[in-house]
Amino acid sequence: MGLSNSSSTSGGGGGCSTTSTSSLQLLCLVLFSGILYLETIKPCFSSQDVNLGCIELERMALLKLKHGLVDHSARLSSWVGEDCCSWGGVRCSYKTGHVVQLNLRNTFQLPDIPPDEDDDQLAVYERSALGGEINPSLLNLEFLTYMDFSNNNFSRIPIPSFIGSLKKLRYLNLSRSSFGGTIPPQLGNLSSLRHLDLSGNYELNVDNLEWLPGLSSLAYLHMGYMNMRAAGKYWLQSINMLPSLLELHLSSCELHYPLLPHSINLTSLSILDLSTNSLNTSVLIWFLNISSLSNLYFRSNYPQYHNLSNNLDIGGGASISWGCHLQSLDLSESGIGGEVTKLVDSLSRCNNRRIKTINLGYNQFSGRLPASIFNLSSLEELDLSGNLFYGNLPTSVGNLSCLKKLDLSYNQMNGTIPVNVGELSDLVFLDLCENSWNGVISKFHLMNLTRLETFLISSSSVKSLVFKVTYDWVPPFSLKLLDFSDLQLDPRFPTWLQTQKQLSLLSLRNVGISDTIPHWFWELFSNRQIILDLSNNHLTGKLPTPLRLHLESSINLSFNCLEGPIQPLSANLTALYLSSNFFSGAIPTDIGNLMPLLYVLDLSWNRLGGSIPPSITKMKQLETLILSNNLLSGELPRDWKDLQKLQVLDLANNSLTGMVPSSFSLLINLEWLVLSNNSFHGELPSLRSCKGLLGLNLGENRFYGEFLTWIGETSFDLMFLRLRSNSFSGNIPEQLCGFTCLHFLDLARNNLSGFIPSCFGNLSAFVDLNSYMCASGSSYRQSMMVVTKGKELQYTGDGFMDGNLDYIKSIDLSSNNLSGNVPDEITNLLGLQTLNLSMNHLTGKIPEKIGNLKRLETLDLSSNHLSGNIPQSLSSLSFLSHLNLSYNNLSGRIPSGNQLQTLDDSSIYTGNPYLCGLPLSKNCENGKTSQSPASRDGDNGDNETSESKMQWFYISMAPGFVVGFCAASGIGIVVRDDTGAFIVGRALTSSCSSAKEFEALEVLEGLCM
Repeated sequence: MGLSNSSSTSGGGGGCSTTSTSSLQLLCLVLFSGILYLETIKPCFSSQDVNLGCIELERMALLKLKHGLVDHSARLSSWVGEDCCSWGGVRCSYKTGHVVQLNLRNTFQLPDIPPDEDDDQLAVYERSALGGEINPSLLNLEFLTYMDFSNNNFSRIPIPSFIGSLKKLRYLNLSRSSFGGTIPPQLGNLSSLRHLDLSGNYELNVDNLEWLPGLSSLAYLHMGYMNMRAAGKYWLQSINMLPSLLELHLSSCELHYPLLPHSINLTSLSILDLSTNSLNTSVLIWFLNISSLSNLYFRSNYPQYHNLSNNLDIGGGASISWGCHLQSLDLSESGIGGEVTKLVDSLSRCNNRRIKTINLGYNQFSGRLPASIFNLSSLEELDLSGNLFYGNLPTSVGNLSCLKKLDLSYNQMNGTIPVNVGELSDLVFLDLCENSWNGVISKFHLMNLTRLETFLISSSSVKSLVFKVTYDWVPPFSLKLLDFSDLQLDPRFPTWLQTQKQLSLLSLRNVGISDTIPHWFWELFSNRQIILDLSNNHLTGKLPTPLRLHLESSINLSFNCLEGPIQPLSANLTALYLSSNFFSGAIPTDIGNLMPLLYVLDLSWNRLGGSIPPSITKMKQLETLILSNNLLSGELPRDWKDLQKLQVLDLANNSLTGMVPSSFSLLINLEWLVLSNNSFHGELPSLRSCKGLLGLNLGENRFYGEFLTWIGETSFDLMFLRLRSNSFSGNIPEQLCGFTCLHFLDLARNNLSGFIPSCFGNLSAFVDLNSYMCASGSSYRQSMMVVTKGKELQYTGDGFMDGNLDYIKSIDLSSNNLSGNVPDEITNLLGLQTLNLSMNHLTGKIPEKIGNLKRLETLDLSSNHLSGNIPQSLSSLSFLSHLNLSYNNLSGRIPSGNQLQTLDDSSIYTGNPYLCGLPLSKNCENGKTSQSPASRDGDNGDNETSESKMQWFYISMAPGFVVGFCAASGIGIVVRDDTGAFIVGRALTSSCSSAKEFEALEVLEGLCM
């Protein structure tokens, strides 16, 4: 029947095939495996007729094997008595009584991703797995044809070489059993072997595959998930000498580009898996010449970018004839690019009615969707996600009547979504997220999608796509996953959600709902797991009473208009995001006991008061704790040692006081510590044990003491260091120069002294011209106040505000007591954007090569004792938009030309009486430059510097006066900033607006002018 159905399908007949249409070779492999198994277990059906009993020599061999094995769960407890043929896992021939099958496979199998050490699955596996040693007594089982030791744990012992002497073996499975060492070449003596599986032995290595051609009968070979790097470029040569091979699995083997054989001997190969290696398209093309292939898996091969349209000549006639037997093609995540039309045309040209799965996701394919892809009427899964496809989704998509999965997410598709999508009545999975869709989705798009379980759709152009249904609409489907992020919905809460009782993921982020959350909504998730995101709307009301949720649930209600007290929602909740609302009152004192499984707790940007309850420090699973921008006060809890998993701690912009507890030094996994804009004082405990530290922001506090003497012992991946406005003293340590990822350094407004280290020129993240060298990989959206371009701006990790922290490269050492020269080595920092050394005691000249800093946008050297001429190279800084050289001892003609022509404010140079030329009113007489005296009176210089600093003092008072005036005038404002200094956020008396975050100066103008 299978062959009959296959024939009718390939002939182009009607509906979707429900039976296998695999190739004859694959069918032969299945039949062979069945026959082989029946042969080995045949004694079970016949032993009652003829009972020859167990061969004593073989019985003793099995007992010796048992003696060498470690059997924690007594799996071999039946191995007693005289008749070994009745022992568990042992099968004998009914004709001869010889043992022919030994099946000691562990029926408990770990998942592909190994569990954590404390996972219950791992404990069950370790109890049920056999270990120890495999005794050479097995050589006495000379009639053994089937041997399976898979899913056990042999603790990295080598595979016994004597297995190669079991000449009658036809089936050998040693997979996932923790063998180590190298594969013994003696396995090549098993000339009768048809099935070999050594996969999943992660510590097993391959020196070479020269032994492999000896397995001349091999039909199935699985060596995935082991290290084959040492096999070099000859691995394919050896495999090509297996003419009977039907299945080949070499995924995750660290394979690289091989020497390609001139001819193909694998003429029967049906299933090929080369996923997760470092192979290029030349290897792919070589295998595509095998016309018998039915399943090809080439995903996750990343040696370099490949242009498939240049390299893969499959569209020009009969020179390459392939694809007519293909059922499944997976080229995803392999860096392949170019036009995809040739590839798809080759599939449709042979009138392919077998192909069921095409996955080209996350490559660099471009162009419009090829029309021929919609002729593949047998297609069940089509994944083109994560590419560069553009244009409309054609109406011919309705031709794919068998389609169960359609994924076009993360492309550049545009236009309207055709109603013909609604003709795909078998569709179970539909993902159209992150394209530039517009227009309307109505009930007519969905009326026939009765089997739909996953519906993910959004537009990269916010609110350009409208989901428009009547208020009483009843969906035809019951969804499990639903994501409508950034669509435009009716402002009323969607009542049709009442029918969706199977949801495990629901995202209605930023869809324009302005309503209260109805009580029935929370009942949808009773006694179930849910990942819920209703953030960035205008939801009002209060939090619900505690919910009955299952484990691993997550709720995000951030950026809404919710109010009232914070209350624990569920003991099974693992992530809770409530930031940017109007919640008030104290954080519940028992929050740590009532939600003990939280790994994320974000309560930032609310009106929460009181102190931080000590129970928070008992949340042992906590990885991210963000309480910034509230009204919290008091001292921190003393004992933080239980938070061993904590990676992010952000308490910025509160009124917290006291000293930082010494137990902070025990937070060994800490990556971000943000304590800025509080009233902490004293010395910071040593964080030398935080080997993964990425960002440290202590700005705007009253910390004092020697500059972080332990800083050089933390992570060399430190990217952000902000100590602004404290009282740290001492020298700047040269250990800072070892931080290869450091690209934001703000030590301004402290009491630091000594010289600027010349090794600053070695800060490689500032030298690199790329946008950024290092990425944190963290989902934490850090935020800092950055003084640049003459003003204070808020930079965030996603660029939502004034700039993106990941891209900024800034050094600010201003307002300290630094002395000595500006080191010439600082001109090596070619990527530097902001350099502020103002208000110190620096002497000497401005480095002549200052013009090397081609990316420099801000340069402030004001209020120092710098002398000499201004280097002409300064005029070559084409990005320079803010310059301040005032109040120094500079002399001579001010350079002109290029970017300096636009910086025509004379205050840039004021306080340098021996400068001349534009934009100053003082001319340089007779073409001569003004010269400063050989020496200047020290007292006069000090007085001048003091005078300039007083001017800066008055200037710095102005913003404080304005804010103070607003407060005195009764204008309520919330001063909020994730990690930096003050930023005005939202009027307390204003209604909830759609813009929850905005630029400080604009708000100040709106509230106070």
